[in-house]
Amino acid sequence: MAADLVAVWLSPPVLGLFGLCIGSFLNVVVHRLPRMMERDWWDDIARQLADGDSYQRSFGKPAPKGLLAAATDLGRLVESLAPYSLAKPRSACPSCGHRITWYENIPVLSWLWLRGRCSACKTPISARYPFVELLTGILFAAAAWRFGAQPVTLLWCGVLATLVALAAIDWDTTLLPDSLTLPLLWVGLASAAMGWTVPLPVALWGAMAGYLSLWSIYWLFKKATGKEGMGFGDFKLLAALGAWLGWQAILPIVLMASVIGAVVGITMKFTRGLREGGYVPFGPFLAGGGVVVLLAGTERVLGWIGQ
Repeated sequence: MAADLVAVWLSPPVLGLFGLCIGSFLNVVVHRLPRMMERDWWDDIARQLADGDSYQRSFGKPAPKGLLAAATDLGRLVESLAPYSLAKPRSACPSCGHRITWYENIPVLSWLWLRGRCSACKTPISARYPFVELLTGILFAAAAWRFGAQPVTLLWCGVLATLVALAAIDWDTTLLPDSLTLPLLWVGLASAAMGWTVPLPVALWGAMAGYLSLWSIYWLFKKATGKEGMGFGDFKLLAALGAWLGWQAILPIVLMASVIGAVVGITMKFTRGLREGGYVPFGPFLAGGGVVVLLAGTERVLGWIGQ
């Protein structure tokens, strides 16, 4: 009986529906987490500017009174801000402030029912909201199909959800938050230690290979051109993927990321969708490469590229 219940609850249709709900939450994460980080940065700036001893050590002279006064004002301004987290305040239309009701927040269906517009002011609602929900639902169903009705499948769903959030945040802001990449890395290593994924030595070497490979490319590129070709968040993301999938997956992930990036980049160039400066973050493509290898398997991806 218990096995039958597990088979039902971890079946592709049920996990797909669960993924739709998780996708709705991921939209909140993608929107709010960067703003929460910005608040933290402003708080850090205020504290640093108010540190007269640090200024003395760095510049060899007392901090200007005007700087300290400005730091105090900035600190008070940050403290006066209303609480802002993944839970508070309630979701609302950014244009008119209309509080979103529960029936306006049903994954995909509410967007279709509202015809992609706010019910109060009729401002268009981005199609990316239902896209993230649908994508997460499809990925959860694919994980159920790939790994079967076993508890570890929920772990892989968690990995996929984190990759979706990281890809969307990086695409919007060129940031890969440590609050997502580092837990993904450590949970991956812990899962390997518990015997749930790849053997622990394979996971450790995967994390090392993932980080050091991109770290080496970063410094070689910087020494050769004087420019930064990628951010440190990319190193951490590939390290996390290596911890989950093993060192053998690093090359397939990078190759798939390059293919996806090339396709997207060429498409954006011809549709004039490139942002100013022509820069496209690499994180979404790394996440995409990780998803492909996770769901298709390292051996199959290596077969695709003729290895």
